[in-house]
Amino acid sequence: MDLHEKIIAHFEGKVVRKDLASIVKGNLPVPTYVVEYLLAQYCATDNEEMIREGIEQVKDIIRNNYVHRAEAERIKSKIREQGRFRIIDKVNVELNDRKQNQYEAFFANLGISGIPVNDDVVQRNPKLLSGNGVWCILTMAYDHSDTTKIRWEIDDMKAIQISAVDLGEFIEKRKEFTTDEWIDLLIHSVGLKPELLNKRDKMIQLARLLPHIENNYNFIELGPKGTGKSHVFQELSPHGVLVSGGDVTSARLFVKYSGNKEILGLVGYWDVIAWDEYEHQPGKRVDPVMIDTMQNYLANKSFNRGKGSHEASASMAFVGNTKHTVPFMLKNSHLFESIPDAFIKGAFLDRIHIYNPGWEVRVLKKSSFSNGLGFITDYLAEILHELRKQDFSPIMTEYVKLDSSLSERDHMGVRKTFSGLMKLIYPDKNISKVEALELIDFAIEGRKRVKDQLSIIDETFRVEPADFKYIILSTGEEVGVETLECLNLSERRVVLPENEYKLNEAAPIYVENGVTELSTKRPRIKQESKAIKNITVRENQTGISYEFLFADYLSGATEITIEDPFIRYPYQVRNLVELLSLIIKLNKEEKGIKVHLITNNDEDKIPDTIDAFDEIQDSMADTSIEFTYEFKEFHDRKILTDTGWEIILGRGLDIFEKRSGYTIEDYVQEKRRCKDFNVTYIPKEKR
Repeated sequence: MDLHEKIIAHFEGKVVRKDLASIVKGNLPVPTYVVEYLLAQYCATDNEEMIREGIEQVKDIIRNNYVHRAEAERIKSKIREQGRFRIIDKVNVELNDRKQNQYEAFFANLGISGIPVNDDVVQRNPKLLSGNGVWCILTMAYDHSDTTKIRWEIDDMKAIQISAVDLGEFIEKRKEFTTDEWIDLLIHSVGLKPELLNKRDKMIQLARLLPHIENNYNFIELGPKGTGKSHVFQELSPHGVLVSGGDVTSARLFVKYSGNKEILGLVGYWDVIAWDEYEHQPGKRVDPVMIDTMQNYLANKSFNRGKGSHEASASMAFVGNTKHTVPFMLKNSHLFESIPDAFIKGAFLDRIHIYNPGWEVRVLKKSSFSNGLGFITDYLAEILHELRKQDFSPIMTEYVKLDSSLSERDHMGVRKTFSGLMKLIYPDKNISKVEALELIDFAIEGRKRVKDQLSIIDETFRVEPADFKYIILSTGEEVGVETLECLNLSERRVVLPENEYKLNEAAPIYVENGVTELSTKRPRIKQESKAIKNITVRENQTGISYEFLFADYLSGATEITIEDPFIRYPYQVRNLVELLSLIIKLNKEEKGIKVHLITNNDEDKIPDTIDAFDEIQDSMADTSIEFTYEFKEFHDRKILTDTGWEIILGRGLDIFEKRSGYTIEDYVQEKRRCKDFNVTYIPKEKR
């Protein structure tokens, strides 16, 4: 049973094809969860004919009932003529306690205000009072009588959100999916194609959901434009609100006053408050009172305004654009440089639990978006809302002990990130040690990124530096975690002496030290001479090439054997050609070198592979390299040289992520993103 079939079998009625919303929505400024709420009623099926009919029905509803501001007068006329009419609009409710002592509705698109609302409607939907509005389906009526004071009436009003979910059923169904399948289902659910993303890319996308699933979670992501930073916060959930970073006031966020009455702000009504365009805007002044109140809230989950102290559970997400590339920022400033100056304070930024690396997300294109099955947005939003009540962080202590140099805020950031990822990916708590360590590494890296920049911004954080490492309780092994951007720009590479090498050691002998302070020149990777070592490269790491990995060990060799059973697809053959090109480049003395490839392929595909290899042979006829090949069944991947070295290749030559389009990466290996892999260098006599 493939993933599509599994989704239908276990979540029928709770999933929808994720491309349908864009087909129906068009350019209407209505959230995806509103459209999918309607699609769920008409298109929650795998039957193509029923989907087509359902799409047309939803289009009719949107066309006839959605209130577009430009057509507000036409809709009002239709309500008047028909006596009552069903509409979809964004509604905000306020209490008029001066004259009428009643709740009154304000319609964002229809443009009418002061319409009485029954108390029970407000009690069922308290977010109507938040000041930011809630999308609703309403039946509006019109009173033609001469004695009426208010002609508009609300006959029926329903907030657009699913009424209830069965969390237990959701958790039980998780057991029917592998980890990779479940992650792919979540990626489909946020609207992206999982097949275009590697594991780290998917984790970065899922991290955007953490403020929705963890109470009082403080999240920041800065990156280039067009990478979908605000999409999850604007389109995913009726429990979240996206506000313009330049228009937020203390009163709107925390407490405002109506006469002598305190009215709680956004933090009292929403699970997530996302600050969009959270970057420095010339001429925009930031309220210092708001910053102080926010700083206290981020740390203590409470704030003091007016007559007393207030508590809330809303998470804060700050998303904005970067002004420069990551190498530029690490060389000249810091990774927080683009946010408003008033927020660049150590005490404020230390409250951030994770800095999600938005620069690793590729610009979204039309081909990036999913056309597969994913959870109905509103259903997923309610599941995330329910999971906010649970805390999975104690599970982390079953696997590791964090270093004592980490502060309580470091611990809190790592624990909350781990808890959120656990609830997203392993809500049934069925997780292996390897999987738990993956989440822990990601959580630590996200918090370390914050702390690394704080050490640049505020010198007090350099007095007692934090060492982001942990001990695996089951083995006693100590593991250090580094941010990927520091590995990419790493300056020093240290190799332990040969007599300290042990083949069976779990920890790598080859140690990479990341950039720990602001340098004055761009770091360069320095290649060491031949030595026994192990290189570990992380997913999405850059700065790696065949020359860096192999040049020292292939130089001087006259016989080279390449064993890789997966030189099959065109891109893998191109990898082979690039390695052969390196060998030609290294052969400055033009001496004869024999290169023999041992590989494998399916029987029916071997003829095509032979044609490719023969073409390579022909192209090398005027070089001093003799290239030969053979096919046989085997699994190990390595390179052997007659100079006595065996290079064990964890992934063979297939170390680079897929590339598409016309990019410089096609010609410069160091610019390519890598898959995760290991390379071990061993003298043959030491085997």
